[in-house]
Amino acid sequence: MPDTDKILIVDDEEQLRKLLTRIVGLEGFDVTSARNLKDARTILETQPVALILCDVRLPDGNGVDFVRVVKQDFPATEIILLTAFGNIADGVQAIKNGAFDYITKGNDNDRIIPLVHQAMDKISATKAGAVRIAKNTPTDFGTVIGESEQIHKAIDLAKRIAPTDSTVLLLGETGTGKEVFANALHGNSKRNTHAFVAINCSAFSRELLEGELFGHKAGAYTGAAKDKKGLVEVADGGTLFLDEIGELDIDLQAKLLRVLENGEFIKLGDVRVSKTNIRIIAATNRDLEKEVEQGKFREDLYYRLNIFSIELPSLRQRKGDIPALASFFLTRFAAKQGRDVRIGKEAMELLVGYAWKGNVRELKNVLERALILVDGSEIQPAHLPYAIQQQGSQPDNAISLASVEKQHIEKILRFTGGNKAQAARLLQIGLATLYRKLDEYGLSKNLPK
Repeated sequence: MPDTDKILIVDDEEQLRKLLTRIVGLEGFDVTSARNLKDARTILETQPVALILCDVRLPDGNGVDFVRVVKQDFPATEIILLTAFGNIADGVQAIKNGAFDYITKGNDNDRIIPLVHQAMDKISATKAGAVRIAKNTPTDFGTVIGESEQIHKAIDLAKRIAPTDSTVLLLGETGTGKEVFANALHGNSKRNTHAFVAINCSAFSRELLEGELFGHKAGAYTGAAKDKKGLVEVADGGTLFLDEIGELDIDLQAKLLRVLENGEFIKLGDVRVSKTNIRIIAATNRDLEKEVEQGKFREDLYYRLNIFSIELPSLRQRKGDIPALASFFLTRFAAKQGRDVRIGKEAMELLVGYAWKGNVRELKNVLERALILVDGSEIQPAHLPYAIQQQGSQPDNAISLASVEKQHIEKILRFTGGNKAQAARLLQIGLATLYRKLDEYGLSKNLPK
């Protein structure tokens, strides 16, 4: 069983703890347990845990508060809270703190196993998306869509840097296309016949990230049944792209610095030094200079990474590129379905006027969802998310938002065949939020079978 499948049960009631351990284990997962938060913390610090099922009321603390601690220190770990005392305020706070869901013991017992599978599916999808390996498929800067001065300035600098072997630091908000740029840098380098390997450092716990980057020997830790190559070895001869480099633990920063300086690393559980020949491109949405001043990021690593830095503009800074980007994404999505759909004038005006905090990635997601909702050949304002529609709404239009939202949820659920986890992803809301919306609009009893 892979180490990423480990599930931790935290409950002070021994009988229930054993019962949960047994029924979850029967689903094929590797299960361990703890009777209090102190023991749970010890397990989290010594072995990778993918999912926690945690009681709310424990002898040494509150599970709702524990959620916040877990998501701060182990952001890749999901947590489901179980309580014998249904409390709406606790449930809302738990979701705000980052819980995957909050359910009542007894009343919701039949939901536990489906929820476990939904959480583990989310974790698997996150891990799969967090590591990408492309071999012999170099891309060009033609994949970067835009005609604005800001994006052309970034492209011109990147083209000058690409043929060199210099380390590059890409700066910009989340969703500005840093991986697209990194891939284009690789595609225009002398390493483009070798692998381009990308990893999102924020998607893993410290322990899992070390194994992903540097690999391990069989027996290095519980669950490590065989040798595993790390990404620094997989990328040998090619390029390793480290997204969200600011999330890297201070100890791992030292190991990465050794790779940068002399191409050396040591696998977990090994005593021998291994060698690799890679180019590193890193990206962050953080102010690393400030992180250095605060002692959160190594100064020597920062200067080693920051040989060349490229600032990628937010979508708000290049609104003129939105029509081209929107049309590009819609054409690509529509072609996969054999459809011919365009964006109407009013809808395009709303897209151009929107703030786009999630940048290009958010725009891409909005167009993918709009295509699902449109029955005809033109996307209208009604096919866009409410936040975008509301920009140009008059006060009297707000009255219909609840009915529009209900219809929107119904349509997404029909599209997913009643799969609530998939529907929540398309709606870009949490699963618990979707459940509340279903109850609020009386949709729970009328879901597609």
